[in-house]
Amino acid sequence: MALTRDFKETVAARVQTDPAFAQALLDEAVALFFNGEPDTAKLILRDLVNATMGFESLAKDIHKPAKSLHRMLSKSGNPTMSNISAIFVAIKHALKVEIHTSVVNA
Repeated sequence: MALTRDFKETVAARVQTDPAFAQALLDEAVALFFNGEPDTAKLILRDLVNATMGFESLAKDIHKPAKSLHRMLSKSGNPTMSNISAIFVAIKHALKVEIHTSVVNA
């Protein structure tokens, strides 16, 4: 089932007003990625990008076209390790948080 616009707007609003929620989403994306669920991790990252910096700003930060980033973070996208790493770092900086590595071992 596709997510509704209202749901996406709700997630974006909560990310902007609740730093703990934003941190939890980033930690969850990391955990999913390292625990073999990259498709779900990419979708969470996509929501975080939309809720924080936007794809145009991300594109400037990591020197990749915005359209390529949209494709990378789609369910069928296939980002390289260096691209996914750059995306994690950019989101981490946008949120002004650290990634909690303990979530990887959970």
